[in-house]
Amino acid sequence: MLRMSAGFKAVALCFCFLALAACSKKNTANLEDENGLGRAAMAGSEQQFKTEVGDTVFYLVDQSTLTPEGQETLRRQAAWLKQYSDVAIQVEGHADERGTREYNIALSARRATTTRQFLISQGIEASRISSIAYGKERPAALCDAEQCYSQNRRTVTVITSGAKTS
Repeated sequence: MLRMSAGFKAVALCFCFLALAACSKKNTANLEDENGLGRAAMAGSEQQFKTEVGDTVFYLVDQSTLTPEGQETLRRQAAWLKQYSDVAIQVEGHADERGTREYNIALSARRATTTRQFLISQGIEASRISSIAYGKERPAALCDAEQCYSQNRRTVTVITSGAKTS
């Protein structure tokens, strides 16, 4: 009798795992559809801006000058913003955690200004672009290594109004 109940338990346990696995696959597909992960981003949407254009520009240590990669990202942003002229943005300046709070606020403000000025030089109206400096207060990555520091030295262009909802 003990053998039969152990076998029954094993079969029941396998059945439960199979049922959970089947449910898990269905839920994953539904979540992908709800989040827009299995389909192309809608033209003019925040999702399109983030995934197809790029919303982040990275900076070197203690620098507020644009790298060639940063300039290319901002050219794509400017082209997109020209296409969707009703969109307003905010440029967020960030710094890594090294240095004082005051120093990093000033550095992130210079980065935000550099990004804003580049977009203006590309033909985007200044009235559509605001900026804010966060310093080291909103890190993208948390660790005590260069791989995290480099992710935190950035500006992020955030759409504040006018984008289509996905």
